[in-house]
Formats: sequence, structure tokens, C-alpha cells
Amino acid sequence: MRTETPQNTLRILTVNAHKGFTFFNRRFILHELRDAIRATHADIVFLQEVLGAHHRHARRLARWPTLSQYEFLADTIWPEFAYGRNAVYPHGHHGNALLSKFPIASYDNIDVSVGKQERRGLLHCVLRPPTLGFDLHAICVHLGLKESQRQPQIDSLCALIEEKVPREAPLFVAGDFNDWRLRAQKKLERCAGLKEIHYEGQGRLARTFPATLPLFHLDRIYVRNVHQCRPIPLSRHPWAKLSDHAPLAAEVSICL
Repeated sequence: MRTETPQNTLRILTVNAHKGFTFFNRRFILHELRDAIRATHADIVFLQEVLGAHHRHARRLARWPTLSQYEFLADTIWPEFAYGRNAVYPHGHHGNALLSKFPIASYDNIDVSVGKQERRGLLHCVLRPPTLGFDLHAICVHLGLKESQRQPQIDSLCALIEEKVPREAPLFVAGDFNDWRLRAQKKLERCAGLKEIHYEGQGRLARTFPATLPLFHLDRIYVRNVHQCRPIPLSRHPWAKLSDHAPLAAEVSICL
């Protein structure tokens, strides 16, 4: 059972949903993924590779939800959600999503695609928790597989923060950075003042890929203008069987 935390303390989770399938797409596990996400008691959930629709899967799979995947995951727990459609194909589309227990005042999906092969976006949400009296900003990130894509996408992320996020506002930036060469870490701190929670708390970035035996530090949770933050460890079971990426969770305290 979750211990009640002060109203200015939030739990954050980021997970690459892998479109609701296990590694190599062997098994449809969206229902199990929903149970695991709920068990973290997260207040804000950052999702990457979540399907908005897939008509072929809907016809083929008996347990396919009638709602979009992000609505199915949010059902009854997270009353607010936002979706940024990035990749569109004949049978459907997928992108990033954010689930929130707090009102989402506004959101925008910024196209940061480089080239035509990989469609990528930054989902920027403005949250308005009634107990805080000020807005929180959250950006869900999924960057490209190639270094030549990620560098301009990091520049776009820095520009978005500079233009759209007030300097004093609490900011969370989380998702799949695909930054296996660790080139983004210093740049994000220098251009946007972002601190990575696992790096600050443990002296190293978390290894998240592949989930069965994590070797690469691909997923991150960055923050700015928070009072305290700490990583929340998650067990390998059941997560190692729910996606190709291990999730990350953290607890963040906001100054009132």
C-alpha cells in the first residue's frame, strides 16, 4: 500500500510502452502493462510508443481495447491525458502520451522529425494542480535512433524550454532519449538547467535497455526548479517482460 505523501510531493513514471507488446512483438501484454503502471501509484505517467489506433490489431486480437491505448491505460486512475500523434501508417498511428491526476490546462505536440524515416515529437503539457496554485510543465520525449537526428532534436528541446517554459516554473522532462553515446547529458544541463534524477541521486544514469538485461542508459527523468527528488527503484518483475525498455520512477517535491 502506498504511504500518503505531502500534496507537494509527486510521483513520476516514464515507460516506453512498445505498442503494448513484449520484446520482438511476441505477445500482446497491454492489460499486464496497465496493472504494472497502476501499481507504481504515479501521479504523472510519461508514455512513448503508445498506439492511438491500429485497425489490423483490433480485428486480430480478442483482448484489444475499444479505446486508444493511452485511454485504456488511464481508465479510472488518471482523469486527464494528452496524446501527441507522431507516426502515421495505413493501419493506425502511435506517439507519445501523458497521463495525469492533475488538470491539463493545455498541451502541444511539437514535430522534431529529422528526415522522413522516423517521425518524432515533443509532447509539452501544462499541468495545473489545484493544491499548488501554480502550473507545472511536463515534456514527454522520444528521440531518434541516429546521432544525426538526436542532436537537432536536443536543440529543439532546448529551444522549446527557452520559449515556452517560464524560468521559475517546475519542469519535468522524461522519456526515451535513445542517447546511448551519452551526448545529451551535459548539453541539457548547459542549455536548459536540467538535472537528471538518477544521475543526481546515484552518480550515474540508469541502465534501461534491453529490459531483460539492461546495458544502455536510454531513458531519463530530468527536472528543474524542484525542492527535492529521488529515484524510486522498481523490481525487474514484471517489468522485464512488459517492454523492451525498463521503466523509471521518481519522487519529486515542489516548493510551495
